[in-house]
Amino acid sequence: MQRYLDFMLIRFGVLAGGIVVLALVIFAVALSLKRRGRLDEARRYAEPAARAVLRAAARRRDARR
Repeated sequence: MQRYLDFMLIRFGVLAGGIVVLALVIFAVALSLKRRGRLDEARRYAEPAARAVLRAAARRRDARR
């Protein structure tokens, strides 16, 4: 049982660390885009893709029900 708990704790730590690193990378990219004045341009390009992803997720959720 102890080994299982150790494994779960390590797994949680790796996942939490990965999420933190991903958040820092996204923050750094957004900050560099803002400094160069291209953040609004990036938003215009990313908005249609984000809307498509949300629509696909909603369709998948509705299909499950």
